[in-house]
Amino acid sequence: MRVDRTAVLAVGMAVSCVTHVVLAAGDVHGVLGDTDPGRVASWLFGVVRFTAEAGAVVAVGALGFAVFVVPSGRARGLTADAYAAVRLAAGAAIVWAVASAVAVPLSAGDASGQPPGVVWAHLGELVAATEEPKAWSCTAVAASVVAVGARSTLTWPVAVLWFAVGAVGLLPPVVAGHLSVGAWHDVATDAVVWHVPAAAVWVGALVALRSYLRRPGAADRERVLRRYHRVSAVCLVVLVLSGSVAGLVAAGPAGLWSGYGLLLAAKVAVCAAVPLLRRRWGASRPLGAELVALGVAVGASVGLTHLVPPSWLVSRPSVQQTVLGYELPRPLSAADLLFGWRLDLVLGVGALLLAAAYLVGVRRLRGRGDGWPVGRTVAWLAGCAVVLVVTSSGLGRFASGTFSLHVVSHMALNMLGPVLLVLGGPITLALRVLPAGPRGWLVALVHSRAARLVAHPAVAAVVFVASSYLLYFSGLFGEAMRFHWAHQVMNLHFLVSGYVFYWLVIGVDRPPRPLPHLARLGLLFAVMPFHAFFGVVLMNTRSVIAETYYRHLALPWVPDLLTDQRLGGGIAWAAGELPMLVVVVALLRQWAVADRREATRLDRRLDSGEDDRMAAYNAMLADLAGRRD
Repeated sequence: MRVDRTAVLAVGMAVSCVTHVVLAAGDVHGVLGDTDPGRVASWLFGVVRFTAEAGAVVAVGALGFAVFVVPSGRARGLTADAYAAVRLAAGAAIVWAVASAVAVPLSAGDASGQPPGVVWAHLGELVAATEEPKAWSCTAVAASVVAVGARSTLTWPVAVLWFAVGAVGLLPPVVAGHLSVGAWHDVATDAVVWHVPAAAVWVGALVALRSYLRRPGAADRERVLRRYHRVSAVCLVVLVLSGSVAGLVAAGPAGLWSGYGLLLAAKVAVCAAVPLLRRRWGASRPLGAELVALGVAVGASVGLTHLVPPSWLVSRPSVQQTVLGYELPRPLSAADLLFGWRLDLVLGVGALLLAAAYLVGVRRLRGRGDGWPVGRTVAWLAGCAVVLVVTSSGLGRFASGTFSLHVVSHMALNMLGPVLLVLGGPITLALRVLPAGPRGWLVALVHSRAARLVAHPAVAAVVFVASSYLLYFSGLFGEAMRFHWAHQVMNLHFLVSGYVFYWLVIGVDRPPRPLPHLARLGLLFAVMPFHAFFGVVLMNTRSVIAETYYRHLALPWVPDLLTDQRLGGGIAWAAGELPMLVVVVALLRQWAVADRREATRLDRRLDSGEDDRMAAYNAMLADLAGRRD
């Protein structure tokens, strides 16, 4: 096996960068009033963290290369080039899993400021008391799943599944790290959710591309290079924007000229220099230089996680800033609702991107002379607007502070938004607009085993109904509200579970298991009483849900938590009526249209002299005549 000297150089420079930052920073724990675990322990954790991140980016990026960059075959099976990239990802995932497991005790020592001897003696207690070791444990599990699954993957949909698992597995150490606390931590956490997967796809795809170009039988190299450069260009834009946002929050205006700010600027400059290399030397020549530059950028990222963000040293955040990332000094007013926006960088930006992509698709469809119903466009844009307003307006800001406003956002994300989105028919639009390759990807995903399982009527209905009871009556809601990332996962679950359920009931797009209209109506009526009963239970509950969280937040304008909770129950009971009415009307209209089309089709058949019974009779006569001959 030939050693890639450029990759070795990139790793060496990255480790050198981590070593220099750790040694030059000195005692970063004493500034915060914590004990120092020792320079050796800090350096070792930095190196192990870099090893884990290097394995992670190669695993996730190589899977992304196999899924989206290498030309796919006609069937759903992987081509030889894609299979080679998946095998590369499986090997890298082993490194990722082992390094993540080693990082668990090291992160516990770094977070608690204890030397290795004390950590090993009290490992269970330290892991239970700090969040970052738990995050590394989750990452180790995800990496192990990818490592095992990728080794036996032969089909494209399964490769997409492992890519998704790997992308999610990247996030726990980041969203639980130093950017997850303090003022504006909600914005910083959302920014790194975009930043880390983009970096992984870029760096890992580059490693897979270099391996692909060294293979003598690699086919269609120019096409692969074009696809890679398009993917890396998107990743570059996401990296620069998200990294700048997260860096500004961590450094603050006063910390831009500190060591933290200078290292951040150097990282951004290194990433931004890659397009200049391509413009100077062409599209295929500077891949080695690009790999070295990105290796240094990854090393700088690991170094930044060791340093104390300058914003921590400027001012001490309040309780509300520590919990929410911002202050809620007064009740929600009309002015706050209209002008108090705080853009949600995950769901809010996602809604804007989906609306823009839909409009581009409609424009392309009409540009070639094909029509698209205006009602579907209006429904889709209205659904995106619901998600944007609920997550990013004043309602989105205050929803984390009071239970009643949280229920408003829950109902909107779980019922109103999904109803409008499924009426937009995005899959149908995509199938009509996308070129052959991406269209085949979409068809394979919609008809994959995972999609068939998620979209099974029984599974979709149970998840749609039971998740609310499990979340609010098990103590899970109180734990989720403590962390911004968990709050985002909760909102995303509301949106996705509602979308899948209403996709089956009134969706314009054809699901993997289409239901007759009578079964759809029965499924809807079977679910409706559970939502109404949920609101009734909330109104009659005598204990405060997530009481510790709301007591700790201590909003002065919410004196009675139980009254606010009962108000939320009333909102949940009443808010489901309007979306359900829209669903019933849409379902009955679709039923009537389908019956009208079937009647028209039957009339045409009868007008042409065709009848199923007559055709069967004629076929029988023809068969008898053939036997006589």
